[in-house]
Amino acid sequence: MSTHYLEHLFSPNNIAVIGASERAGSLGRIAFDNLRGAGYAGALIAVNPKYQSVAGFPCHPSIAAIGRRIDLILVTTPAATVPAIIDAAGKAGTRSAVILSAGFGELGAEGQLLEQKALAAAHTHGMRTLGPNCLGIMRPPIGLNATFARRMALPGSIALVSQSGAVAAALVDGAQTSGIGFSSVISMGAGIDLDLGE
Repeated sequence: MSTHYLEHLFSPNNIAVIGASERAGSLGRIAFDNLRGAGYAGALIAVNPKYQSVAGFPCHPSIAAIGRRIDLILVTTPAATVPAIIDAAGKAGTRSAVILSAGFGELGAEGQLLEQKALAAAHTHGMRTLGPNCLGIMRPPIGLNATFARRMALPGSIALVSQSGAVAAALVDGAQTSGIGFSSVISMGAGIDLDLGE
């Protein structure tokens, strides 16, 4: 039986946070802590050349230094670094990426060029990307919180797909006070690859 092409995005066996950080309040630290705190059972890997460890986890200087294939990368680094990161991850066999980073098409022509470069790198390696400039993805039934949201959604049977991360986060917050849960919460952001139709 063949694997669905989004299997690595929705049910990853391991996740590398690119830009994981020891700096409190940084995107890389929030995303790393959200994954740790949600109960994700897969392998969680920190990647940042600035650190030897992040939150007690060993930290690798690059995705190539990990030494094994990563199902999903969560990118939290500045926009200018993203095309090279996508290329390196693709060369290492990664098939899915969630790009939380902002600073792309919403800033004009220079950001649009970065989007095009990131997408070209992803296509070269057969990688599918969510984002950039998105809230990320939650899968409450498996404890996956690959977002920078303030809280994790409750588990349930409703799937929520939104372009806007702010709308998705507000709906999760409101649903939680009413005891409503979700099977998945997906924020598309700029949607340069995976989009609402898909």
